Amino acid sequence: MALNDFNNIKWLFFDIGSTLVDESKCYERRYLKAIENTDITYDELLDKVIAFSRQNKNGDHPAIEYFGLELPKWDNDLEYLYDDTSFVLSELSKKYNIGIIANQSLGTEQRLEKMGILNYIDLVVASAEEGIAKPNPDIFRIALSKAQCDAQSSVMIGDRIDNDIVPAKAVGMRTIWIKQGFAQYQEPKNDFEKADFAVNELSQLLKIL
Repeated sequence: MALNDFNNIKWLFFDIGSTLVDESKCYERRYLKAIENTDITYDELLDKVIAFSRQNKNGDHPAIEYFGLELPKWDNDLEYLYDDTSFVLSELSKKYNIGIIANQSLGTEQRLEKMGILNYIDLVVASAEEGIAKPNPDIFRIALSKAQCDAQSSVMIGDRIDNDIVPAKAVGMRTIWIKQGFAQYQEPKNDFEKADFAVNELSQLLKIL
């Protein structure tokens, strides 16, 4: 796809985790907690997370289940913005409407406000509030309906092929894969799993959009 094919875009929808927000400390805390009082090393668990990620899965849960461990609670307090998140959203919000489509626990808007980026965002569609989660394409349809936007005039930007790129393409949205977090180890298995563009960090979006 050529850059000028994005000329008719009106809405940009973002995932949150490993897209706008760096969750690396959250994962580190979870994994250290999971292996407490076991003979499993942090590196062993991490290797399995990456292995599952290479299968285009959420490597987190299956890796912990593989070792027969309990899944520790997620600690939202360890989430923080990537260095370029605020600037990129500030710039893009001058040209586009900005939305969120994310699998999140209750209180998504409050967390975004606490991080200082809610003022750049026009619409938040989160799984806990909607009662439906990615990769179900219906959560993307809900977002498009609320935005009163057709799929061809929107772009989904996320870190996961399975949760963001594939279901967004299924409803007709354009897609940008941001290769951050563990999902950077994913690889498209066929043409349908390929995003229109792939970037390594948020700031590269400013060269595309």
